[in-house]
Amino acid sequence: MIDADVVRWTRPEADRAGTPLLVALHGVGSNEQDLLGLAPALPPAWTVASLRAPMPWGGGFSWYPLGTPGSPALEPVDTSVAGVLDWIDSVGADHPRIGLLGFSQGGSMALQLLRARPSGFAFAVSLSGFVVPGVTDSRDEAVAAVRPRVFLGHGDLDPVIPGEATARTAAWAAANTDVTDRTYEGLPHAVSAAELADVAAFIGD
Repeated sequence: MIDADVVRWTRPEADRAGTPLLVALHGVGSNEQDLLGLAPALPPAWTVASLRAPMPWGGGFSWYPLGTPGSPALEPVDTSVAGVLDWIDSVGADHPRIGLLGFSQGGSMALQLLRARPSGFAFAVSLSGFVVPGVTDSRDEAVAAVRPRVFLGHGDLDPVIPGEATARTAAWAAANTDVTDRTYEGLPHAVSAAELADVAAFIGD
């Protein structure tokens, strides 16, 4: 489901083995180029791999069909998560630690990947993202047993992600993870320099 040929890396293949891996997941309508712009501000020890979502959408790509903003249908999300996990498994042996970073829809994917494999990731960063509703199985109990590190960042002027979804995500993270939750004054549906600095510090801890 993930096209390995279009994954964008910050290191050549010969230099990747033994480095920690940060998997970057773009927002809807974007592509694998998008989050590479954040890489220079992040800790240089990490190799970033930016993936392309599998579904064409507008001029870019989507991880799953759009529904109510912040509340997509669960099954297509899990299908996309399975595809990302397959790709991660294809490269994971080369990397002692793997972290997740997603923006918007990609942020929801990062948290859903953490639900699928709570012990499999060093952390998940969700920027202007949300936790997917409707999970009724034991995934969240498994997350709570591990309490993985999570960074939530969002702007107080975000016109895209509803306040209900942001509040739901904050409550979920507080209940189940070791969360750092930051709200950025005056920030719309975007990533600010201050937020990026906080993310870099979080990843570097």
